[in-house]
Amino acid sequence: MEQLSARAKRLLGLDRAGPLRSNLRRLKGKYRVAMARLRRRRTKATVIGITGSSAKTTTAELLAHILEGSGSVHKLTVSNTFNRLIEKLWRLPRNSAYAVMELGVMAKGDMARMASVLKPDIAIMTLIADEHHSAFGGRAAVAAEKQALVESLAPDGLAILNVDDDLIAAMALNTVAPSVTFGRSERARYRACDIHAAYPQRLSMTIHWPGGALALRTRLIAEHFWLAVAAAAAAALELGVDARIIAERVSTFEPMPTRCGVWQVRGGPTFFVDTAKTPFHSLGLAFDMLGRADAGYKRVVLGQIADYAGKPAKAYGSAYRGARAVCDQIVFVGEHAHRSGAAQEDRDSGRFLEMRSVRQVAEHVRATQRPDEVILVKGSRNLHLERIALAADHDVRCWEPVCGYPRSCLECGKYLIPFEQHREIRAAEKDELRAVRKRASLWRRFTPFPRRPST
Repeated sequence: MEQLSARAKRLLGLDRAGPLRSNLRRLKGKYRVAMARLRRRRTKATVIGITGSSAKTTTAELLAHILEGSGSVHKLTVSNTFNRLIEKLWRLPRNSAYAVMELGVMAKGDMARMASVLKPDIAIMTLIADEHHSAFGGRAAVAAEKQALVESLAPDGLAILNVDDDLIAAMALNTVAPSVTFGRSERARYRACDIHAAYPQRLSMTIHWPGGALALRTRLIAEHFWLAVAAAAAAALELGVDARIIAERVSTFEPMPTRCGVWQVRGGPTFFVDTAKTPFHSLGLAFDMLGRADAGYKRVVLGQIADYAGKPAKAYGSAYRGARAVCDQIVFVGEHAHRSGAAQEDRDSGRFLEMRSVRQVAEHVRATQRPDEVILVKGSRNLHLERIALAADHDVRCWEPVCGYPRSCLECGKYLIPFEQHREIRAAEKDELRAVRKRASLWRRFTPFPRRPST
């Protein structure tokens, strides 16, 4: 290495560690993408891409649950980025019957990039809202971005579109593939009717299509989940799944714990936990869910709001008024709690509370909880508001304001351990995982292949 000239080292990127590592990462990324494309070409699975501003995760999870009754399913949900898509495709078994992939975007061009690798056989569009406002600036730009998934379909593919959404309905004109529609409209091929949910009554509905009517009973607690159920049922019917299997599988699907999951505390309150994300457009749906619930007392705990246009005070003020209309007490938590514009009368009476920390809210709820109440906990995942529900009957000891873990406390599993100890525990877990992988590698290396029996 010493014999290389300074110019040669500079050209090779060896004069600094940074460029060399960057080039290696780039080469590794290209290799992973190439392998993902190869796996996609070789698989026999029917590949289904699902996107939209909301309802895509529940649609993907429910559709995968339905299809598991008919064959093996390889799925990607929640972590819906390009890198995770590549990783999932890289591990896609050749003999999977279905691949259900949820796709999300953060910036312009993301969907076209993902669709070019996924090359779906079926594309499902749920709804379009004003998400990631700083990146897109409105619904029309979001629709133009999401449309790339439909445009990537081959002529023998299929687009399944929400006809109630004007921007999605128009996508039928921008694909060479045939399309079918679902929705509440009379124009929908798969029409959702008789939709009802009022906790403790769970969501029930009927899907009408040219082949008949399909009555569905679910474990979901809110009417707005009709969209995910209708989209998943329409896709399953188009794939030829028997209607009786669909009804049975839908009835056994459990809500995702942090997406309007029901957490019941023995002898205490019932929590509606919706802490995966909080786009502004979803607040009305959550408040309507609480308003329909049959309970002696109702409370809303609201954290950070995302994806709104205009000034924060306008969004948080609107949220305060919407919550006030359906509940007995409102608690705003986090750095934006002061933006509510709550009336002084509500502050003095205790109907509105403003708190800075999640721990403070949890202690308040635990001290004042009632067995006949329902508490809606809603906020973006960065605050981990699910700890409020966990603390109602667990000794939660991790109260880090912003821990940086991108998933829920349930997936982390360390909420009973102080945050200061998490790093040491994670390091030990990684060491154990490396040891397990090393042992497995050694076993494969030194274990001889079994010989064929002689004939």
